[in-house]
Amino acid sequence: MELWRIQPLLQAMNVRFQPGVNEDLAATAIWGTQYVGTFPGATVEGVFGIWYGKGPGVDRSGDPLKHGNLAGTSAAGGVLVLAGDDHSAKSSTTAHQSDFSLIAAGIPVLYPANVQDIIDFGLRGIEMSRHSGCWVGMKLVTDVVESASEVEVGQHGPIDALPAGNGPLHIRAFEMAPVAEERLYVHKLPAAVQFARAAGLNRLVWPAPDARVGIVTAGKSYADTMQALQRLGIDAASPHGAALRVLKIGMVWPLEDEIVRAFAQGLDTILVIEEKRPLLESQLKSILFDARMARAPVVRGKFDGAPEWSASRGAPVLPICNELTVLQIADAIHRLLGLPGQAVPEVNAALTGAAEPAAPLRRPSFCAGCPHNTSTRLPDGSRALAGIGCHTIAMLNDPKKTHTVSHMGGEGMMWMGQAPFTSEPHVFANMGDGTYFHSGYLAIRQALAANLRMTYKLLFNGFVSMTGGQPVDGELSVDKAVAQLRAEGIRKLVVVTDDVTAYDPRRRAALDVPVYDRAALEAVQRELREYAGLSVLIYDQACATEARRLRKRGKLPDPPVRTYIDPEVCEGCGDCGDQSGCLAIEPLETALGRKRQINQSSCNKDMSCVRGFCPSFVTLDGAKPRRPEAKGGTPGELKIPALPDPAIPGDFEPASILVAGIGGTGVVTIGAVLTMAAHLDGKAGSSLDITGLSQKYGAVGSHIRIAPSAALLHAARIGNSEADVLLGCDLIVAAGADALARLRPGWRAPSSIPRSFPPVTSPASRTGRPMRQVSGSG
Repeated sequence: MELWRIQPLLQAMNVRFQPGVNEDLAATAIWGTQYVGTFPGATVEGVFGIWYGKGPGVDRSGDPLKHGNLAGTSAAGGVLVLAGDDHSAKSSTTAHQSDFSLIAAGIPVLYPANVQDIIDFGLRGIEMSRHSGCWVGMKLVTDVVESASEVEVGQHGPIDALPAGNGPLHIRAFEMAPVAEERLYVHKLPAAVQFARAAGLNRLVWPAPDARVGIVTAGKSYADTMQALQRLGIDAASPHGAALRVLKIGMVWPLEDEIVRAFAQGLDTILVIEEKRPLLESQLKSILFDARMARAPVVRGKFDGAPEWSASRGAPVLPICNELTVLQIADAIHRLLGLPGQAVPEVNAALTGAAEPAAPLRRPSFCAGCPHNTSTRLPDGSRALAGIGCHTIAMLNDPKKTHTVSHMGGEGMMWMGQAPFTSEPHVFANMGDGTYFHSGYLAIRQALAANLRMTYKLLFNGFVSMTGGQPVDGELSVDKAVAQLRAEGIRKLVVVTDDVTAYDPRRRAALDVPVYDRAALEAVQRELREYAGLSVLIYDQACATEARRLRKRGKLPDPPVRTYIDPEVCEGCGDCGDQSGCLAIEPLETALGRKRQINQSSCNKDMSCVRGFCPSFVTLDGAKPRRPEAKGGTPGELKIPALPDPAIPGDFEPASILVAGIGGTGVVTIGAVLTMAAHLDGKAGSSLDITGLSQKYGAVGSHIRIAPSAALLHAARIGNSEADVLLGCDLIVAAGADALARLRPGWRAPSSIPRSFPPVTSPASRTGRPMRQVSGSG
């Protein structure tokens, strides 16, 4: 969306942004850019290409990534592969570690630890690709790519003195596969290691010549390691710091052997700190084994005392799954150095095995007026297979009817494997329009080829809403989809819509398929499930949130109708909520009990709530919500008194602020404002936005750190027992286990906090230690 926004700037700089229909087609196009200059007609000397995708896109694109890297790059071109890794599956269906996928394609992997590294490694990656002829990968994990911090631009110039490669490195017009493989592994990858050495991508951050203990780490784990050392009170000048040598790896594969051997000299023990499967650890052991050192250090990593996959392996040092925490790393360093006592009193449950008590959980939900509130409903006796998209939330709402989510493009294909071996006659399969355009079309073709008895529910809302509301990357409409599906041979095809007036007689004649109002959805589904073949139901209703945004910008007509619930008539039965599933319907506490009201600020005018039989609903034509009157001012005017300038200390301990809320309430904005304020006052700040399914009313958090200088800021994420302030923008999220576990013990709650609700407690406060608590009104 940002690249679309700045198209004029990109064009002026001779940069072309072309959205890919899917990731592997985009990777193939990037592969094609490297042949520019090889054939007649080129208007430039070379093209540098950047491909990006999340972990699932990396997996999907393994074939073109491997082909492209084997072919290589042009001397005036190059390729940078940006792989977005979601280590804990916060917003993915699986947890990803793309390093090994890139390695399988023979692509060198850079791993930035912060925003500064993204810029520096990105520029070095361009140089490395041009020098070596390799595609260069850059691993971008959530905590790095979704954080914000101050950076320096232009501090590194290009590397001038690079020795020539020991063989032909760059792309050729034609090359047999065995020759391409030999060039990659014998010539190009060694040239990439040569570049990494010259560029200093791997460096000793704590040289400590007399150290006996060493730490090797990279990327996010490096930032967490420095945070853990700070938490333990260890710095390079302290006695324990002088006994500790730290090596920061910038290129995690292939690992540069010279710096590893130099780092290991004189060490007794090396601890490798990395998330998920051991990559650095395995290479480190191989290099040190081949070095045949007189006294090789013991390498510890995922397990202590035995090989990682041995049945007799020792106790875990660092976990092999999910994300590492600062506390886990601090505990490992504490034991490595043989320090007395416990590393930190609040070692988390992953280390102690202590179970957290039950805490409230904010589940994601469909937005107010979301078409999926209706489109994903099923008649009794039916079930649906899930697909990638907002409609996946249907699994949370009714897991007995909707389940088994597949990867993008595989929607419905599980039924092909089940159908021959079950007496169940029919299933539905959900698929969004974005997925249909991306790769789902082939799944429908496969279902037709297999003669499956099933119904695809093709959910057309016009946007890829789950990832930010961008439009589909190309021209797609209900009319085009109908034509495509009919051309494929789909005989049973219907359209269900919330706006039948959009389908006038001329359009219906052109479509030549039945068109129904959404009120008939259940009857239509009952008919389709009796059809002895493949059928498709296209559900046409615009994304409610995107429609609202377009209405505010004047790009879409705003219906002049509003719905109001008369509290004098409402009996609080809740049928309106059952009919619509709409979050704009809220409880209203009255002297006669709980009733219902409509939040006019979040209502997206879906009108599905009026389907219930209820005399309390009133539809108002042309009405507008009354603006509240401000005290001592005109209606709608907010008067803020002049505030005194705060006294800003020159030096202070780094402060950590956790903002907990839900999507759309300004949580991310708070982080941006506070870090910019710190910058303007000459201080340093960083922020990390944990979003996940925040667009669907799910939990969202902003991790904010403020310090006198950037040197005191390491990990962007606030670890357990590190938050000095909790700002609760939603009481359920603020009282959740994740937020409470991050509160720092040792502070008392300010007396100004209202006590109309029970005080929030953390695991630390249950042991008797007081804590600071700051909560919003919700």
